[in-house]
Amino acid sequence: MSERQKDRPWLMRTYAGHSTAEASNELYRRNLAKGQTGLSVAFDLPTQTGYDSDHVLARGEVGRVGVPVAHVGDMRRLFEDIPLEKMNTSMTINATAMWLLALYQVVAEEQGADVSALQGTTQNDIVKEYLSRGTHVFPPGPSLRLTTDLITYTVTHMPKWNPINICSYHLQEAGATPVQEIAYAMSTAIAVLDAVRDSGQVPEEKFGDVVARISFFVNAGVRFVEEMCKMRAFTRIWDRVTRERYGVENPKQRRFRYGVQVNSLGLTEAQPENNVQRIVLEMLAVTLSKDARARAVQLPAWNEALGLPRPWDQQWSLRIQQVLAYESDLLEYEDIFEGSKVIEAKVSELADEAWAEMDRIQEMGGAMAAVESGYLKSQLVSSHAERRARIESGQDRIVGVNAFESTEPSPLTADLDTAIQTVDPAVEARVIASLRNWRDTRYQPPFNHPRPCKALERLKQAARTGENLMEATLECARAGATTGEWAGALREVFGEYRAPTGVSSAPVAVAAEEGTQLAGVRRRVEATARDLGVGKLRFLVGKPGLDGHSNGAEQIAVRARDAGFEVVYQGIRLTPEQIVDAAVAEDVHAVGLSILSGSHAQLVPDVLTRLRAAGADDVPVIAGGIIPGADAEELRSAGVAAVFTPKDFDITGIIGRIVDEIRKAHKLDPLEVPA
Repeated sequence: MSERQKDRPWLMRTYAGHSTAEASNELYRRNLAKGQTGLSVAFDLPTQTGYDSDHVLARGEVGRVGVPVAHVGDMRRLFEDIPLEKMNTSMTINATAMWLLALYQVVAEEQGADVSALQGTTQNDIVKEYLSRGTHVFPPGPSLRLTTDLITYTVTHMPKWNPINICSYHLQEAGATPVQEIAYAMSTAIAVLDAVRDSGQVPEEKFGDVVARISFFVNAGVRFVEEMCKMRAFTRIWDRVTRERYGVENPKQRRFRYGVQVNSLGLTEAQPENNVQRIVLEMLAVTLSKDARARAVQLPAWNEALGLPRPWDQQWSLRIQQVLAYESDLLEYEDIFEGSKVIEAKVSELADEAWAEMDRIQEMGGAMAAVESGYLKSQLVSSHAERRARIESGQDRIVGVNAFESTEPSPLTADLDTAIQTVDPAVEARVIASLRNWRDTRYQPPFNHPRPCKALERLKQAARTGENLMEATLECARAGATTGEWAGALREVFGEYRAPTGVSSAPVAVAAEEGTQLAGVRRRVEATARDLGVGKLRFLVGKPGLDGHSNGAEQIAVRARDAGFEVVYQGIRLTPEQIVDAAVAEDVHAVGLSILSGSHAQLVPDVLTRLRAAGADDVPVIAGGIIPGADAEELRSAGVAAVFTPKDFDITGIIGRIVDEIRKAHKLDPLEVPA
């Protein structure tokens, strides 16, 4: 029997980077030696949001969720001994995508690479940052311009580079249904392509080349049949959009090209070993179907709900991919779902509903208008609230969380302190010292950079006109400017933007009908307000630092509102000073702090100290996020009233606990907890 012709495997990546450029470089070279076929760079939050490591908002965030890159020297160290001309590099970067690509290009030039041969992807989808991930900097108009300028630059100068991947991944993390995920991602793609077309920077005959370089970054959840159908629907809709709206005749240019990171939202802190089978099922959704197979795959690690994965955990996820690609017979067959009536019916249903939602968004004026009006955000907040309510009620069963909760002790987590990677707190001080040394010496040998002030002035001038910003950005990179200087120059021209939170307009997800848990909590809220002699209990939900993952904070805020609290929620990216100022000005009865980036150890005690200094000793502070057990103990010792982590899925119960802490702080008798 003749051997079947096998397909080439997808690109295999691991999303990685932490601490410093040197430490991340070592990690990348180890991963490549293990058989990884592409790099996927995680940048820290200051880099993603356009701040230098010594900015006040960067406290506690430096090198924590990714690698800090402040200037071309950092980028040199990050890719030392890695030939960029031979590499396929994905960079998860959005608001500052142009800046990081400029640094990458300059380092490639220093290596002697042909810039036109560089391959990789800059994420560069700003719409989903306003909706779910929170690393936006500038208002929608200027942000879209930065994206447009980068796309038009790469089409001419880096024809193999993907200048954007439209990210539906983070929409699903924020609660999007498959229909919303398709519709919002496609509406974003339309907004981007319309902007490129209308900019006049690309001749009409070259527009097919622009379409051919648009890629997508999607999410695959554990409902893998529906997820696979979603990918086929994506493919069908993209083919029609590019043909009908943009007149692209070449089917190769119309191909739906996507990479995937499977779902992290569904990974559980409880019985985390179950996450391995979840990851495998989710990967099947984007690999089983040849006609809708991912071009690149990166998998989370089993312990991501606990903290930062170690190199061994990332290796395990890479091996999952390798077993599927090289041991199974998956790549030997044509599309195994072709002709399936069940699959075709589901794909058509998803596609039809997505078209209807896309039409609604176009009637509003497109994706950017739907962001600014708050429509998209409120839809996601309410979808997420409905999902949480289904988990709390037991309608959606999560193994180890609300079903099959009894478990043997896990040897994987017997010593939690060694089950995750920890970032040395001293790293931040070392990175800041290195940055300040760079600023002081960049004009001297061996660097001999020109003083960056002229380059930054030219950047501001270009921003005030219609000039493409990439050349001025490259000039800043070559002059040794820093991330904060580049973004600061553009902030002066473009301003900053606070996106709608979606909390006030989100509908009630859990009704407070008589006899329900929420009704009982609501009575306790009202009774406590009466006991304190106030009309309503006031609860401030705060997001200190740069962590923009606001889904948990929004769900707490919505449920507290539905339980009868007056909720103060000002969105993401606040300093501890701003949070305390708001708590005092609003005379709140409790403060809830949500941090998923790991900066809780510095930022939460800072808020506590400032509240006490302001005389608000009777305001309990509650913390929530991905907080290891040892850290939770330290926070409680410092005076935090309660700590909640992803295993605490009962939001109504959390709100009840907050009421208890308010009563305790005011020395009120406990209220009987209804059964």
